Amino acid sequence: MSRVGVVIVAGGSGSRVGGAELKQLRWVAGKPMLLHSLQAFQSIPEVAMVVCVLPKQYAGDPPPWIFQSDPERMLISVGGKTRAESVSNGLEDLPAECTTVLIHDAARPLVSVPMIRRVMDEAKKGHGAIAALPVVDTLKRVDADGRIVETVSREMLWRAQTPQGFPRDVIVQAHAEAKRAGWHAEATDDAALCERLGIAVHVVRGSERALKVTEAADFARAELMAGWNEGDDA
Repeated sequence: MSRVGVVIVAGGSGSRVGGAELKQLRWVAGKPMLLHSLQAFQSIPEVAMVVCVLPKQYAGDPPPWIFQSDPERMLISVGGKTRAESVSNGLEDLPAECTTVLIHDAARPLVSVPMIRRVMDEAKKGHGAIAALPVVDTLKRVDADGRIVETVSREMLWRAQTPQGFPRDVIVQAHAEAKRAGWHAEATDDAALCERLGIAVHVVRGSERALKVTEAADFARAELMAGWNEGDDA
């Protein structure tokens, strides 16, 4: 059986949410955001280890609720100055037995097991895989004054989500090459690192429930989404 390792990125400051408490440690839908994701990934037998990447001040003294999980399949890693650096730190701490890697943002607390499995199964085929949703809204490009310049075709456009999965050697190579080339810090997700190198990444169906909590109003949206049955992603 292919052993799967998971890196949950929870190292950001969450400044757009406001307040003194870190966004990824705040409660939503009955538990802290990070704990939602941690327990979802650990419910999958193939997952051998989950690395939670936390800010330095929390890594040495994590919140006690984080141990409402399987501590034997959990490690704490120290976050970096950028998201990409935090992922790199998490990858380094994964046990060598983990040959497939899933990378997930703690800011998406409502990720479901079926969605995780779709990404995991696709990545096991030997290429990258990300959860995503097709764009359904009409897209407008505007100038600095907010004036519409053009309507952008939404055909073949997808909204990227996490988790994103890769063969371990592929994503480690992608991060290493990005560091050498000097554009490591620019990447907003891990698929972008692979794209720059011409490494194949496929999309699998994501979920509207897996919204990203970015601003204060998103907490209310997440509470509503938590009770929404979306087929097999419930």
